Amino acid sequence: MVAYIIRRLLLMIPTLVAISVISFVIIQLPPGDYLTTYQADLSLRGESVDQTELDYLRDRFGLDKPVYVQYFYWAWNFIHGDMGHSFEWNRPVKDLIAERIPLTILISTATLLFTWAVALPIGIYSAVRQYSWTDYFLTFVGFIGLATPNFLFALVLLWFSYAYLGMSVGGLFSPEFVDAPWSWARFVDLLSHLWIPVVIVGTAHTAKFIRIIRGNLLDELKKPYVTTARAKGLSEIRLIMKYPVRVAINPLVSTIGWTLPELVSGIAITAVVLNLPTSGPLLLNALLSQDMHLAGGFIMLLSSLTVAGTLVSDILLAWVDPRIRFGAREGV
Repeated sequence: MVAYIIRRLLLMIPTLVAISVISFVIIQLPPGDYLTTYQADLSLRGESVDQTELDYLRDRFGLDKPVYVQYFYWAWNFIHGDMGHSFEWNRPVKDLIAERIPLTILISTATLLFTWAVALPIGIYSAVRQYSWTDYFLTFVGFIGLATPNFLFALVLLWFSYAYLGMSVGGLFSPEFVDAPWSWARFVDLLSHLWIPVVIVGTAHTAKFIRIIRGNLLDELKKPYVTTARAKGLSEIRLIMKYPVRVAINPLVSTIGWTLPELVSGIAITAVVLNLPTSGPLLLNALLSQDMHLAGGFIMLLSSLTVAGTLVSDILLAWVDPRIRFGAREGV
């Protein structure tokens, strides 16, 4: 098991290097750079452009150098904790990310816990009670959840709350706590608003996981080892939870690698609709404005989350499924 984890850790290094190269090249693919976009915006607004200042900024940030030189500068500084400078915000990238990441991680973690807490028991119940009226009802609700985009659900909720309840559900804080320092009252206010994005974002994931658990568990319940365990006199609940459920949740465990970054970046449009101070809108704006250091920092963060999530998935799978542990001992 230890050798299995060490091999996965060593594979993370070249993977992250390759991702950083590809990400930086993709950011550079659109014609021009941030200063070109900035100059075009000033021209459209009829404002004068100081060419001397633009030349100074282009030389300061190395935008006049070849792409591979810019990459090595950026990668070297990134390794040493300097994620670059945001042209649009005129602030260090690490400060901008540090402001958004805590709330983003809070929403992502709460959404993941909500998804698992709801999907696991419902999926198990639907499989055990196959073709019952509750199974049909839960299947119908699940399909509705899969078919409804998160941002559309957010728009409907905003309209309903404003039109019929006379209140706004946007944001994560009440107006009096938006710029207030952290305190117990502000934390309680955050929790009172947190359930809204958690439910909205978690709806589609919950519906998808319910279908996965139900389908996998139905396959496992028909296998001979379940019949053998039942013949030995095990209670139905203990039998289901001890054997087939552990195998049925393998696909869910393996999806942690892409679920974590998806929750961070995949709610960008929903975050814009709900006016959430998370990383999604900031990343979207950085890509649109070609703010390469900010966009590159976010992409590397999401890539690191993907690789770290994949490592967690591998470890959990090796713990849940003994067959993977045996394969690790054999060097597979």
